[in-house]
Amino acid sequence: MEEMEEDALERIEDDNHNCRAEGVSVSSPAQVCVDSDSSSDTCESDSSATSAANGAALLFSSTSKFFLNAMTTDEYRTVYWPKLERAIEHLLTQNPMEHISISYEQIYSHVYKCVCQQHSELLYNDLMWKITSHLEQVSSELQASPPELLIENFNVALTQYTAALHCIVPVFIYMNKFYIETKLNRDLRDDLMKLFSDHVAEKHVSTLLPLLKKAHSMPFQVKPSTMASVVKGLYALRPDWVPLAPALFSRFIPQIHPPALESQLPYYAAQDKKLQLELSQNGFTRGDQSRKRASEES
Repeated sequence: MEEMEEDALERIEDDNHNCRAEGVSVSSPAQVCVDSDSSSDTCESDSSATSAANGAALLFSSTSKFFLNAMTTDEYRTVYWPKLERAIEHLLTQNPMEHISISYEQIYSHVYKCVCQQHSELLYNDLMWKITSHLEQVSSELQASPPELLIENFNVALTQYTAALHCIVPVFIYMNKFYIETKLNRDLRDDLMKLFSDHVAEKHVSTLLPLLKKAHSMPFQVKPSTMASVVKGLYALRPDWVPLAPALFSRFIPQIHPPALESQLPYYAAQDKKLQLELSQNGFTRGDQSRKRASEES
């Protein structure tokens, strides 16, 4: 009897040992590699499989989050574009001498997300539409300006628009780099300046140039800085407007005429004499042409 009881106890201990071994193998594959007699290759294979499974799970999780966070067209229309539109409106209408508190970081962040969510084309079209609508309003206001104020008002509109582009172009740089330059082979600033040329300058250049020529013939009727700003602005927008008023543009833009020819020296002298005569008729005297200084007379 005692021998039978000892055999039974040994079998129970063996069974307990086997259960503990099986429990370890289920709960921790790495411990199986340590406790078992299998080769190291089998252990590395199990570890690789575990790493691959974890990587796949992580990838699946990231992909799921991407689709969950994907921006729909409706979300773009109702959430993101209204915020961008309000910011653009502020930038287009603010006085260059005033400061409006706008979060440029937030604008850039919205643009970045719209581009990353494949809404670049929609965003570009909306930006063009918004600025075109603004410029059409500016053109209408210039149309209602009296002739004596048109040069000054045009200068204000061009200066304000140029200042706005200094803010708009940088915050839309991500769209410019990954959509306009890449797919359209253009530049955002060039596109926006062309909008001003097409919707404002081109509609008023036929009225502006005669007024500018008249103002230039009557010194100080318009501030010299305003004259220079408008003429240089028109040249920057459309250099092909120079033939419409070559003499006017040549006063403010250097080297737009071909080099002087010796055969035309008499013509240049006549032009200079004519200018001196016009200045003297308008009250500008040449003064004492003596080379003697006033200090030498004492």
